[in-house]
Amino acid sequence: MTSGQGGSLVRALRVLEAVSALGDGVTAKAIARRLGCPLPTVYRALGTLVEEGYLVRLNAVRGYGLGYKVAELHRGLTTQVRPSAAVRGLLHEVHDGVGAAAYLAVRRDVDVVVAHVDRCAEHPGPLGLRVGEPAPVHATALGKVLLAGLGAAELGEVLERTPLTAYTPRTLSDRRGLDRELQRIRAAGAAVEVEEFHRGVAGVAVALRGATAAVGVAVSRAEFTARRWELEHAVREAADRVSRVLTA
Repeated sequence: MTSGQGGSLVRALRVLEAVSALGDGVTAKAIARRLGCPLPTVYRALGTLVEEGYLVRLNAVRGYGLGYKVAELHRGLTTQVRPSAAVRGLLHEVHDGVGAAAYLAVRRDVDVVVAHVDRCAEHPGPLGLRVGEPAPVHATALGKVLLAGLGAAELGEVLERTPLTAYTPRTLSDRRGLDRELQRIRAAGAAVEVEEFHRGVAGVAVALRGATAAVGVAVSRAEFTARRWELEHAVREAADRVSRVLTA
């Protein structure tokens, strides 16, 4: 690991990530083994993180766990990306009207972040899409429709920093195939995803005006096959209404 003040910060962040990955009760020795760094270095980082509230010392199990400041940071992020009550109401109308989980995603640096989800037990959508967390840009309709709105230079920058992970056999995990798909999306004005992120789940998304946010829905693949055009029409209409609300 690097030295100096910047190195200390990086070490503390790596220790925080290790505790998150290893779970409550992880010991300093286990963290040191995972990170491949000296035990005294880990103890110094642990002390700082506990003192600042990002970790807690769990005396009952003689280990460490995530602190409550981490939750505060996540709440702060979800608050920042959360849309207005009017927009949330429109997404609920989509969910209720067409019987599908409804989503709003926003561009945030190189990521497409889920800003709001309106779903229920009957229409859960893909469980991997959570508010405040990035959506796979190449494997979701929300991500692809926002990628399609980028210029060549910005698209290249985003994809350079984004691994094209293959979540299913249908995921577009090569750049050439993804470029062809983005051309189709630009021509159609809507993006479709069929089992590219989760098996058995499909969806459609449309970008809002300005292409910095998108609205989408997700249903089972079988239902999508039967209702594709109905769902796409509802999403196009919702994107237009949300755009007008945001403009106003």
